[in-house]
Amino acid sequence: MPTEQDLIAERKRKVADLRVAGINPYPYRYEPTHHATDVQKTFSTLAPEEQSAKTVKVAGRIVGLRRIGKLTFMHVQDQDDKVQVLFKQETLGEEKYGLLKLLDVGDWLGAQGEVFKTKTGEITIHVSAYELLCKSLRPLPEKWHGLQDTELRYRYRYLDLITNPETKKTMMLRSKILLAMREFFHEKGFLEVETPVLQTNYGGANARPFITHHHDLDMNMYLRICLEIPHKHLLVGGFEKIFEINHVFRNESMDREHNPEFTEMECYMAYADYHDVMELTEDLYTYVAKKVLGTTLVNYQGKEINVAKPWQRITMLDAIKKYAGIDAEQESDSELIRNAKEKKVELPANASRGMIIAELFGQLCEQHLIQPTFVTDHPIETTPLCKPLRNGMKNYVERFEAFVNGWEMANAYSELNDPILQRQLLEAQEQQRKEGNEEAQPMDEDFVRAIEQGMPPAGGLGVGVDRMIMLMLNQPSIRDVILFPTMKPEEK
Repeated sequence: MPTEQDLIAERKRKVADLRVAGINPYPYRYEPTHHATDVQKTFSTLAPEEQSAKTVKVAGRIVGLRRIGKLTFMHVQDQDDKVQVLFKQETLGEEKYGLLKLLDVGDWLGAQGEVFKTKTGEITIHVSAYELLCKSLRPLPEKWHGLQDTELRYRYRYLDLITNPETKKTMMLRSKILLAMREFFHEKGFLEVETPVLQTNYGGANARPFITHHHDLDMNMYLRICLEIPHKHLLVGGFEKIFEINHVFRNESMDREHNPEFTEMECYMAYADYHDVMELTEDLYTYVAKKVLGTTLVNYQGKEINVAKPWQRITMLDAIKKYAGIDAEQESDSELIRNAKEKKVELPANASRGMIIAELFGQLCEQHLIQPTFVTDHPIETTPLCKPLRNGMKNYVERFEAFVNGWEMANAYSELNDPILQRQLLEAQEQQRKEGNEEAQPMDEDFVRAIEQGMPPAGGLGVGVDRMIMLMLNQPSIRDVILFPTMKPEEK
């Protein structure tokens, strides 16, 4: 049985033979008139063995090839689908037909001819002219039946897209979801903005950044961990409704829900609070689901989830009481620590009361939140960028996280615009960072100066786009919805 190197060598010989025959195996352009789906739909009403007088031109990769003497059948696959093409020696002539022996599965081909339907009902193009568009040197994997090894599918995404139609469908639907999100915000009167990926400071979330170095300025810079801080500068500057869908980067662990580079949507509304943002979040999910799926009922890994409004609402303290059986509001710090130990909740060193409460919720409650749920009113230690609760509970803030299928899907605040309190909270974060907390946010004098200029009351929202797509498209891993997930280099 020939090895892969034997097959590559044979294909290289065919390239040489093509050049000798005066054929460029890598021509510059081709102009197809139809995609495979167009051909299938347009000629679906033909009767078996009926031929249309209309000529079409298609282009794509050869994914099937069968030679029967003076007849050759191929399947040509383009972006959308594949279509059968038939070559006859009597139509093409002996010389042109003979050159077909230099073509292989994996090559790119342009084919022109009239459409007919075979006895078995398959739409087929009777080729009157063809052109090799690209000679491939490597054979497709596993006799072209698709990559089964998950690691290889992610590493060689181009092969995955060629051999697994479902992967291509998922990525095309991803594009439709992103388009639907943009349509939603444009219809709501939001302005789309772009903000820097490279930043001289980082903030807006508790995360460890990626660090790079700018040689000309001889200084370290950071890949942004979220979009928040520049957006608030824009609120100060007078924009009232803005959004951005873009990549952010966090130097953290990788699993089925996390990739170091991921897509986030953030939006900000002047004169709004987190109650307004809850309604916006419900409307966003409903709009996207109806636009892309045609329904608000999402089947995820056997669970039926309804993203239509209204979503459930529960405070973090009530969630801990309901799902963990702990009345965190009434217990002392030592009682909370004892409960955490009894329930095997891992706590960071020197955790404050608020962080203990946040960990109790995260490790004991999140997995119960399958249907869409807003968890509101978080401890103030969880973020330095949020307004305190207006009911007088000074140690809690007007923040919510949205959960679906036990995952955090969105994060939102009534945005803090008190520059004095903002400075105090960021200084506290800076101190934590100096004490070894790598995820604490650094002091940002430029940001504080901006809101000292005056920022209107506002509500802000961040949505994990990749998780949203996982949910909508019933995909088990974040790497199944990202074209190029982060991978460790292959060892040679």
